[in-house]
Amino acid sequence: MKTKPKFSIPGLLAPVSLMLFSALTGGLECSAERIHISTPSTSMVLDGSKGSPLYIMYYGAALSDNEMNSFGDSGMWAQNAYPVYGLHPYNESALAMTHADGNMTLDMEVADIERTSTDGADITTVTLQDKVYPVTVKLNYKTYPGEDVIETWSEITNKEKGNVTLTQFASGHLPIRVGDVWLSSLYGSWGNEGRIETEPLTHGMKVIQNKDGVRNSHSAHSEVMISLDGKPQENTGRVIGAALAYSGNYKLRFDTNSGDHHLFFAGINEENSAYHLKKGETFTTPHLALTFSKEGLSGASRNFHKWGRNHMIAHGNTPRKVLLNSWEGVYFNINEAGMSQMMNDIASMGGELFVMDDGWFGDKYPRKGGDTALGDWIVDTEKLPHGIQGLIDTAEKNGIKFGIWIEPEMVNSKSRLYEKHPEYIIKAANREPVMGRGGTQMVLDLANPKVQDIVFEVVDTLLTNYPGLDYIKWDANAPVMNHGSQYQTSDNQSHLYIDYHKGLAKVLDRIRAKYPDITIQACGAGGGRANYGFLPWFDEFWTSDDTDALQRVYLQWGHSYFFPPLAMASHISASPNHQTRRSIPIKYRIDVAMSGRLGMEIQPKDMSEEDKDICRKAISEYKQIRPVVQFGDIYRLLSPYDGKGAASMMMVSPEKDEAVFYWWKTEAFVNQQLPKIRLAGLDPDKTYVVTELNRIDKSPMRCEGKEFTGRFLMDNGLEMPSSHDIDYHKRTEYASRVLHLKAK
Repeated sequence: MKTKPKFSIPGLLAPVSLMLFSALTGGLECSAERIHISTPSTSMVLDGSKGSPLYIMYYGAALSDNEMNSFGDSGMWAQNAYPVYGLHPYNESALAMTHADGNMTLDMEVADIERTSTDGADITTVTLQDKVYPVTVKLNYKTYPGEDVIETWSEITNKEKGNVTLTQFASGHLPIRVGDVWLSSLYGSWGNEGRIETEPLTHGMKVIQNKDGVRNSHSAHSEVMISLDGKPQENTGRVIGAALAYSGNYKLRFDTNSGDHHLFFAGINEENSAYHLKKGETFTTPHLALTFSKEGLSGASRNFHKWGRNHMIAHGNTPRKVLLNSWEGVYFNINEAGMSQMMNDIASMGGELFVMDDGWFGDKYPRKGGDTALGDWIVDTEKLPHGIQGLIDTAEKNGIKFGIWIEPEMVNSKSRLYEKHPEYIIKAANREPVMGRGGTQMVLDLANPKVQDIVFEVVDTLLTNYPGLDYIKWDANAPVMNHGSQYQTSDNQSHLYIDYHKGLAKVLDRIRAKYPDITIQACGAGGGRANYGFLPWFDEFWTSDDTDALQRVYLQWGHSYFFPPLAMASHISASPNHQTRRSIPIKYRIDVAMSGRLGMEIQPKDMSEEDKDICRKAISEYKQIRPVVQFGDIYRLLSPYDGKGAASMMMVSPEKDEAVFYWWKTEAFVNQQLPKIRLAGLDPDKTYVVTELNRIDKSPMRCEGKEFTGRFLMDNGLEMPSSHDIDYHKRTEYASRVLHLKAK
């Protein structure tokens, strides 16, 4: 397992190699200290002249030494790298506070510059000191050799005699030159996560934020793409990508009223979260990851994917297993015979893991629906007479692994835990508890160390008693529904949102320290926890509770902007689909699921033998292409959001000796003229043999088994038939193709 970021407020890590040097600029009398933070293909240039604010002079494509020397003084080129509030209050700020004496102003200057190396990464730290008050801010910039991502975060330290109150605390700030600049971001809701919105940056304020308290990626995402050359293109144009790695409430701000620059700020959402910092205490913000690419949106995605796999995702370079989850197959109707049957079925189709979802626990209050037993993680022996170990034994007999669902941050009012400890829930003083799912669900207060112990013990007990467990699905089905902590003092109630996630981080650190090898999925009532703030402890996220294959084309497309396929759980489900009621053939459902971490969310005994055979073949073929899909480089070719009737993308191995091409029809019209797709990312001088996977047609495609140079495929593409050559009574409006390209 890779090293996790260490932070006071849950955050992120990234890469940096840098040069630090002084240079006289353009005949000026003063000396400017230039800080060059570089990755293989990008540069960030700061002016760290002592006694002045820190300025950012450049961020973009890599600069040579000669180009570095061409920069003028800060007044000609630069913007404040970390604007503070008070002396120029008409501008947006990264940091604001109230001092112990009530003063609300800051005036920061560079006091020190330091370079360190740790865990194979380089870190540049610029220390800013207020000119009057003993308050310091350390701005950190981190890179790893060989990767084009720079992480930045701040550490704010109070050295005053009394408390200071932080009212704004951004992780980072980036000025972006005004021009034909476009913003791509993700929005949505439960069952419709990861939708793409693309818009030009115009004048005014653009704010993207979350206030859920527990999950943070249902309605919006803390990641954006900024296209500098007009409307975004997938494989051309300059793009800046930004991803705030934080598990809690966030806020991204674009101030587009500041002269010739758009000012971008990202950090914890400060609303109702003023933070009191005692003398000697340091507040560490989450990490903001930045990348730059001249190869469009897909180029920025490739940078994020590589960095994510290598440094941010638990076991990010370990292949993910093909699994069957029980949820849509049986919902709460768990029983031993049913679990055994499902394990036998997934094993017979070539699966590698079975996950028993919600419904397996509860003694005084058996878990028959969503309104009981959370908090009481005791096996229901009426449902499972031989307990969890009996199921693990059955899995072993079938040659597969076994996993289990939990929701340890939550409690039901109908539970032993709540009856004994009502003081453990998040609840405002003098108010009745606000209930969520099932009319009984509440959130445990993870700021409380006793609650942290309880949540840790849920996992610790399971893994100690059942060392054969291979996988945990960790769910979170409720937001913070009322603001109040029964643990915090009355003057620290505004710490609720932040301290919840500090507590969660402590629990997860303990789990990973003791059980580094367990696979854990982050689920937040569907796709509510798709964020790099969670992934250092989690191997993947549940992309959405909506398993409809057509809608998954759209929502997985959006998530792929920032997250690699191995982190996106993508399951073959029933038809009609349980969420949309849409009927989609098994071939299409498979072809969509094979573009992520392949799994199944279905009751196999309800499937036809023909469909089981198709799945058996698909799982076998997925295992062949798994290294390319899960660890390859992404090239998005035709977006479903373009409305051209189809969508297409491909994954290419780093050596460019193998690729997987996906094509899905998204509309159906008579005599439809669909665009021809040109491939990307191949070696122009290599020759590739084309093989279709999951083929259902009577006759193979014309390209089947043929040889093409990478140059031909990228210049001309391949024609995709708009329908399948199958019996007339089996014809459908849904057509899809998965092609495997292998170099000779």
